Amino acid sequence: MAKAKTFFVCNECGAESPQWFGKCPACGTYNSLEEQISIQSSVDVPSRGGVSGWQSTQTNGKSHAKPAKARASLTFDQITDRQIARWQSGYEELDRVLGGGIVPGSMVLIGGDPGIGKSTLLLQVSNQLAQKYRILYVTGEESGQQVKLRASRLGVSKPLSVVNEENVTVVVETTLSIDPDSIGADLYVLPETDLEEILREIDSLKPNVAVIDSIQTVFFPALTSAPGSVAQVRECTAALMKVAKHEDVTMLIVGHVTKEGAIAGPKVLEHLVDTVLYFEGDRFASHRLLRTVKNRFGATHEIGIFEMVAEGLREVSNPSELFLGNRDDPAPGTAIVVACEGTRPIVVELQALVSPTSYPSPRRAGTGVDYNRLVQILAVLEKRVGIPMSKLDSYVASAGGLNVEEPAVDLGIAIAIVASFRDRIVDPGTVLIGEVGLGGQVRSVSQMELRLKEAAKLGFKRAIVPKGTKFPDLNIEILPVSKVIDAIIAAIPHQELTADDLEPDEDESL
Repeated sequence: MAKAKTFFVCNECGAESPQWFGKCPACGTYNSLEEQISIQSSVDVPSRGGVSGWQSTQTNGKSHAKPAKARASLTFDQITDRQIARWQSGYEELDRVLGGGIVPGSMVLIGGDPGIGKSTLLLQVSNQLAQKYRILYVTGEESGQQVKLRASRLGVSKPLSVVNEENVTVVVETTLSIDPDSIGADLYVLPETDLEEILREIDSLKPNVAVIDSIQTVFFPALTSAPGSVAQVRECTAALMKVAKHEDVTMLIVGHVTKEGAIAGPKVLEHLVDTVLYFEGDRFASHRLLRTVKNRFGATHEIGIFEMVAEGLREVSNPSELFLGNRDDPAPGTAIVVACEGTRPIVVELQALVSPTSYPSPRRAGTGVDYNRLVQILAVLEKRVGIPMSKLDSYVASAGGLNVEEPAVDLGIAIAIVASFRDRIVDPGTVLIGEVGLGGQVRSVSQMELRLKEAAKLGFKRAIVPKGTKFPDLNIEILPVSKVIDAIIAAIPHQELTADDLEPDEDESL
C-alpha cells in the first residue's frame, strides 16, 4: 500500500527539506518553505546489480536470461524521418529569435517584467496565426471582456470567439470599424485557471496553438498548495508538456519574473520547455528587446527588437537606426561601435562624460555597459596612456539603453572617454571595434566580417580594428591598430596627443 510522506519545498528555489525551517537552507529566503505531501509507491525498484522483483519473475531465478531485446525503444534507423515545416508567426523578429519560425508541438516560455508587453505580443501573434491555424488563448489574469477590450485597441477583435465557462459553448462577438484583413479568423479565448478545465477544452477544441497567460495563475485542484507555488507550477507545466508532445499542440506560455529578473518558480520550469525567451526593455521607453536564452531548435542569444506604439508592438526592421545618434551634429565624447547580439550586428552610439571629481573617491557609472569592464578600461587608460582617471568622475552610456556588454565595444568606450577628457569630437564616419587588454593592446574579436558589412551598409567610411585580423573586401577603409594609443590618434584626426595634452587644464584641476 502507498505511504504518505510529508516534506517541505521552498517556493523560491524549489529546494526540498524533511522539516520546516524559518530560513531556506539552500537560498536563504525567510518563510518560504511550504508543506507538501507525496505518495511513496510500494513497488520495488528494479535492481541492475542482482536478480530481484520483476527481474526474478522473468528469469525464474536463473542467472542466464534470454538475449536482450528492446520493448519500446528504437534505434535511429528505425525512427522515420519527417520534415517539420516551421510556422511563420507573422513577425520576422519573433521568427528570428525562434530560429526561423515556430516548431509545431514545441513549448515556448516567455518571461518579462510587468507591463513590458508579453500579453500584447502573444495576442498579436495569435491573431496572425489564426489566419491559418486554430488558436486557443487561455487567460487566467483577465476576463473575456477585458481581453476583447484590449484586442479592440490592437485591431484583432472581429470576430473574437469567447468560450463561455458555464456551458462551454462558443459565443461569437463582433466589433465594428475593424479592418477585415486583420481579423483573427479562428481565435478562441478561454478565461480559466483550472488545469483540468483547460485540458478538457484543449481535448475538445483540438487547437494547433495554445497560449497560456500565465502559468503562475493555473492550478491543479489535486494539490493543496496555492497557485504560483513551486509544486503547482511544476505539475501544471509537466501536464501541459505531455499534451504538447502527445497531441502535437504548440504551447506559448507566459511566465512571471521575480524582482531579480528571473522567471518565478522552480528552475525545472525552464528545463521542461523547449525555448526560453525574455522580453526586456524600459517600461517608459518605446523599444522592447526579445532575447532567447535557451532554444532547442535554433541559436541562443538572438534578439528581436519591437517598438511599442498606440496600436501595439511594431517590428523594428533596422535596429541600428534606433540606437544610432545624430551623425550630422556630433558631440564631444561620443563613439560608434558595432555590437553583435547572436548573429545580428547592431551599430550603437556610446556617450561618455568625464569631469573633475568633488569627492575623495571618483564616481563611475555605466548605463548599458558592463560596470566591471568600464572600471578595467579606466585603469588601462591611466596606467598605459597616462590620463589621470583617478581624479575624474566617469559616466558612460549607450544610446537607447541597449545593453552592450561584449568585449568588442571596449575600444569604443576607451575612445569616448578620451574624447570627453580632451573635449574633442571623434570622426563621425568612423566605427571602433576591438577588445582592450590590460597591457593597453587591442585584441581581435569574433564575427568581424558581419560587423564591417553592417557598418559599410550604413555609410561609415572608416573602421578602426585590431591588427592581424583578416578583413573582407568592402567599401570601407580599414585602419588596423595594435595599441590603444594608436587608436586614439587614428580616431581623432589632425589632433595628435602630446604629453602636455594629457595633463588636465588649470580650470579642470580647481
